[in-house]
Amino acid sequence: MLSARSLFQEILDNDESFRLFCSIAASGEAQGGWENARIAALVPPGERGLAPKIARHGADEDKHGRIFHALIKKRGLRPVEVPPDTDYTMLLERHGIGLPHEKLRADRPLTVPDVVTYLAHSRVTEQRASEQMELLRKHFADDPDIGRAVRMISQDEDNHLAYCHEELLRFAHAGHGRTIQRTLRECALAEIRVYRDVSLAVMSHMGRILGWSKARSATLAAGIHAVYAYERLAGWRRMVRLAMPERRGALDGPPATAPEFA
Repeated sequence: MLSARSLFQEILDNDESFRLFCSIAASGEAQGGWENARIAALVPPGERGLAPKIARHGADEDKHGRIFHALIKKRGLRPVEVPPDTDYTMLLERHGIGLPHEKLRADRPLTVPDVVTYLAHSRVTEQRASEQMELLRKHFADDPDIGRAVRMISQDEDNHLAYCHEELLRFAHAGHGRTIQRTLRECALAEIRVYRDVSLAVMSHMGRILGWSKARSATLAAGIHAVYAYERLAGWRRMVRLAMPERRGALDGPPATAPEFA
């Protein structure tokens, strides 16, 4: 029977598919680390209190990248080049989601609308990351090889999502509510398209590595399209709702280290 657990287990059990999976994840986390570090450095003067939280977010992402590389190394493997069609963060930028890299490479301070755009983008993408890690944690939290990494990253992603909710609500109360809702909707609708395309690309690469039959590949592709259809109809709404999280101040203080992985 085809299930999320059996699919992930098949990918994890094969060295080639495992290192592709971890390489894709590590690349995305490293990119997120760089973006957050640049945003923290460019926060406008009136919002400097946000800078340590954004820097903490970036440090967590860097840590996750090191963790995925350490998992590859633990198997005696080397990372592989990430296929462009699986590069989630790059494709989001191409679709105009988040702050453009040319703006982050400049030395000019960002504006408050820039910060709101960053937070809205993060709220959407962290929803996806939190859900994906929750799925892995459900099935592999006790796995001797990846369980510790899954638990640590999952907790961090939950913290990131909580932080986005809290900060966006603060900006909404300051008068940016309509901009936030419009930006969240635009980001969510673009993200679900990119996620569909990346999911199809990843499954295509995995299918070639693992020798899946045409029937199995077609079944998985149909499932991905079905998820997209649901998200396009109504599922995207979960990505735009805002609620004060139970976990307040989730990114206050220094990031937790991961010496066992780094």
